[in-house]
Amino acid sequence: MIGFEPSTIEGILLDIDGTIVNTDDAAVAKAERWLRVIRRFLPEQDSHRAARRFVMRIETPINAIIAWLDRTGLDQVLGPIIDSLYRLRGIADRTHAALIPGVENTLNHLADHYRLGVVTAREYTSAHAILEAHALDPLFQCVATARTCRRAKPHPDPVLWAVKQLGVTPSRCLMVGDTTADIIAGNAAGLVTVGVLCGFGDQAELEQAGADIVLADTADLAHLLLASRS
Repeated sequence: MIGFEPSTIEGILLDIDGTIVNTDDAAVAKAERWLRVIRRFLPEQDSHRAARRFVMRIETPINAIIAWLDRTGLDQVLGPIIDSLYRLRGIADRTHAALIPGVENTLNHLADHYRLGVVTAREYTSAHAILEAHALDPLFQCVATARTCRRAKPHPDPVLWAVKQLGVTPSRCLMVGDTTADIIAGNAAGLVTVGVLCGFGDQAELEQAGADIVLADTADLAHLLLASRS
């Protein structure tokens, strides 16, 4: 947390999956159902751990494929395929996914003091549908999705676009997310990066990616920021 001064922060950007909603858990539950057919080959009562490892393992190569399509510009041509890859990562349009505990109150409190935005790997319709399903969309001044910019996370372009929409300078803005892609994109854009452990990322990998701060969950943002205003 060296160099971080809460009183200088004016804007906050957040990922959706694993940061605002529990879609990561939904993806694990789905994978666990798939693994039931081979459960007899798994250690006793280990299907949940196996499912979580499976979802985490497929995320890295899928992210790499998406990034390659993004860099080559093929994402604009192969939109349906990209959307299928997003679904494999567990970020399909699950509007019924539960909010991270405490995040609704946290966002409402933060919206009174900061400009809020979203930077997500979801496509436009899915991102807005899940925010509207939880009545969160009025809290955000901008939503950067998978195709808002030519390049997606971990490239900094969508983060820089969102910062511009908020009207703040990068150094006065937080990027909050549960994966290394969020941290890498935020760092490259010059933001203060906050990793949260309520999604798929663990503390070691988030810190290795360069997170300035790692919190147990998104709800801890209120204490981190608002305590300095009391």
